[in-house]
Amino acid sequence: MNAHVRAADPKQRIKGATGDWEIVIGLEIHAQVTSRAKLFSGSSTAFGAEPNSHVSLVDAAMPGMLPVINEECVKQAVRTGLGLNARINNRSVFDRKNYFYPDLPQGYQISQYKSPIVGEGEIMVDVTPTQSITVGIERLHLEQDAGKSLHDQHPTMSFVDLNRSGVALMEIVSRPDLRSADEAKAYVTKLRTILRYLGTCDGDMEKGNLRADVNVSVRKPGEPFGTRCEIKNVNSIRFIGQAVDVEARRQIGILEDGGTIDQETRLYDPAKGETRSMRSKEEAHDYRYFPDPDLLPLEFDDAFVETLKIGLPELPDAKKARLASQYGLSPYDAAVLVAEHEQANFFEAVAKGRDGKTAANWVINELFGRLNKESKDVTASPMSADQLGGIVDLIGEGVISGSIAKQLFEIIWTEGGDPRAVVAARGMKQVTDTGAIEKVIDAVIAANPDKVEQAKAKPTMAGWFVGQVMKASGGKANPAAVNEILARKLGLG
Repeated sequence: MNAHVRAADPKQRIKGATGDWEIVIGLEIHAQVTSRAKLFSGSSTAFGAEPNSHVSLVDAAMPGMLPVINEECVKQAVRTGLGLNARINNRSVFDRKNYFYPDLPQGYQISQYKSPIVGEGEIMVDVTPTQSITVGIERLHLEQDAGKSLHDQHPTMSFVDLNRSGVALMEIVSRPDLRSADEAKAYVTKLRTILRYLGTCDGDMEKGNLRADVNVSVRKPGEPFGTRCEIKNVNSIRFIGQAVDVEARRQIGILEDGGTIDQETRLYDPAKGETRSMRSKEEAHDYRYFPDPDLLPLEFDDAFVETLKIGLPELPDAKKARLASQYGLSPYDAAVLVAEHEQANFFEAVAKGRDGKTAANWVINELFGRLNKESKDVTASPMSADQLGGIVDLIGEGVISGSIAKQLFEIIWTEGGDPRAVVAARGMKQVTDTGAIEKVIDAVIAANPDKVEQAKAKPTMAGWFVGQVMKASGGKANPAAVNEILARKLGLG
């Protein structure tokens, strides 16, 4: 759908003093390319090294040094374009974007302007379990990162660390198709998932490996786009959502007071919950773009692209559809599982040869719930897929009940071991001997004659008896057998 005609859902509109307003959002994502060397030099891209220890003569812009393109970075950009269902341009051009900044030694950034490596594409974004939107991708281009200015190392001087200088970035520019903070957050989450599946960017926002410039404008429903402001370098998905809301309300306040919005670059301050002006927004001509004379146009053939396409992994949307059909999962459960490919792999290892829905239930509710509580991801799980699969097997075979399974989960999580061996050693097997269960039921009924009369009048009271029997049996009585015998004894059958 054309971005200009996509209106916000009325529920997403912001109420102002003069009526409803719509937010219009476009995002520029800067994703650090996963490669061992920089875009135009052989320097390492490893994070956390001593300042200025990963700097070649090219990165430091020494006279006479010539950039040489890193083929792996080109492949990563093409893979990403394929993952975004985008047009791959067999010919692209590197340009110089001229501006002065202390941590940009060349006095220009090598980027791509009119002829990027990847053209238009689109991605499907699940905003809620029942609502999906399609977001257009305008372009993806390759560029080099700048260094980093450090202002807190000395009372009167700023220091410059050039380790990041020349590191390859993919700038992924969306169309202005987003209409709320929730949509913007869902879009970045999905894009990050795709990049991580592809292995083209690790998506680590804390290290600055994925950051967003957030373009926000507001308009009355049905009117043309308003003047946008760009919020630079937002480095968390939560902050992206907050920045959108804060900036939209700021603009609405100005417009409702009869003012106008200046097109400018702003920063979001999460501590104060506000955006503040950095500088008036430059236009493209302010950067004096021109093709880099040291780099030939980047050209490759269709066979190069085809080889990369064949090597692509199964991507989130395809995996979600397959898990839903293969294992009988709800779209929501499938979406939770594919959010990280390690999660999906763990689930498939648990589900192999077992009931998919039971496996998903245990992976999502018990395992992910516990990992979340302990701030771990699935790669740091103390419980293996084999161990969790063993618990699922014991439930399926009727060896243990659901409540015993939760006790067993706790034991395996904290102590390890083989679930089947633990059940045998600790006498945790479910009691399926109806004679033994009947004795427990008879004892509970004999001790509670008043409750028996209540249950006959109000059959839902039978649940109280089930609870008492389970308690008396240490949670080991087979629940199905308990229900069946109780119904017969209480005359509820």
